[in-house]
Amino acid sequence: MKSITRRLLASATLGAALLAGTAYANADVKVGFLGGFTGPIESLVPPIFAAAELAMKQVNEQGGILDGQKVDFISADSTCADATAASNAADRMVNSEKVTALVGPLCSGETIAAANNAAIPGGVLLISPAATSPALTGLDDKDLVFRTTSSDAYSGEVLAKILKDQGNENIAITYVNNDYGKGFADALESSFKALGGTVSAKEAHEDNKADYRAEIGSLSASGAELLVVLAYVDGSGSTIIRQALEGGDFNKFAGGDGMVGDAIVTNIGEGKLDGMVGVRIGNTTSPGTEVYNKLAKDAGLDPNSSFGAQSYDAAFLIALSIQKVGKDTREGLSAALREVSSEPGEVILPGEWEKAKKLLAEGKDINYEGASGSHEFDKNGDVPGNVIHMVVDGKGFKDAKTQ
Repeated sequence: MKSITRRLLASATLGAALLAGTAYANADVKVGFLGGFTGPIESLVPPIFAAAELAMKQVNEQGGILDGQKVDFISADSTCADATAASNAADRMVNSEKVTALVGPLCSGETIAAANNAAIPGGVLLISPAATSPALTGLDDKDLVFRTTSSDAYSGEVLAKILKDQGNENIAITYVNNDYGKGFADALESSFKALGGTVSAKEAHEDNKADYRAEIGSLSASGAELLVVLAYVDGSGSTIIRQALEGGDFNKFAGGDGMVGDAIVTNIGEGKLDGMVGVRIGNTTSPGTEVYNKLAKDAGLDPNSSFGAQSYDAAFLIALSIQKVGKDTREGLSAALREVSSEPGEVILPGEWEKAKKLLAEGKDINYEGASGSHEFDKNGDVPGNVIHMVVDGKGFKDAKTQ
């Protein structure tokens, strides 16, 4: 009797172990998305998230990842403006949800906070599609922090050239007091001065105040003919422009990518900002651009939404990196990322998951040519890019020309 009982227990234990092993082998692969679903860029975030979701949906629909598992793409609100909230959201993703990798965050300050406090200590690969501050370049990140968008060091140069070419000689700059705002403002100031222009005032401001009239008065007293607002369209940016117009302090404006959204016209009023200059990160010309444009349109997405293509690429690259490693692990993903995104290798375009998976299974090299360009990451995890000249015309920003 005891012998039979021991055999039954052994059989049950073995069966449970086999079932557990099967469940583990078929478990979903968790990838996280961090973005400011609330806060100063909340109107910009939905299409960015939707683009990343599209990439993961294509992976799941084309045979899944690794041995047929699905990508479980989960999201959390990192707020953009609150570094503590971003760190907490990243900590939950890394240490509670146990994600394999992260898309986002989007704003620069929250990306640095999430990276330093959670992703880097947890050994988690993080790819931001929208963090543009030059401060990210110098992070001691153990080769874990990448971005599929170019730095504001370049955006500042482009905006300076646009403003100078339009005949502006004397500008004032107000910037949100964080890594994004300061990095952009410093790049714009140095570039505009190098072109012979004058920056008569450059002042930081705090986000989410109800009244900026004192700051605006100080900037106006400088005698500048145009005010550059380097802030967020759903935060301080719209308030500053509205109050500057109401007080008659400025009637000419320019902004960075944080201001480029149709919400600016909704917030200020149609016809009041026609001619306002903006710049946003654009998509470089690559074989993947046209492919993505069709994929996005077919999915009901705007292929030209700010940072949408960059978000798609960040998500697709993470999936490719996991597939390249061959198992659901955090280890080795950054090395795999550099391999799947660079020459040599057979070109993989957006949406070609099944093709990529087959080639990797055969031990062949691949080179992803993305929706927003060729992502040949440098040693700091940065990529070259291009910047689009935008202008307010009617109900929102429109492309003016590609720089």
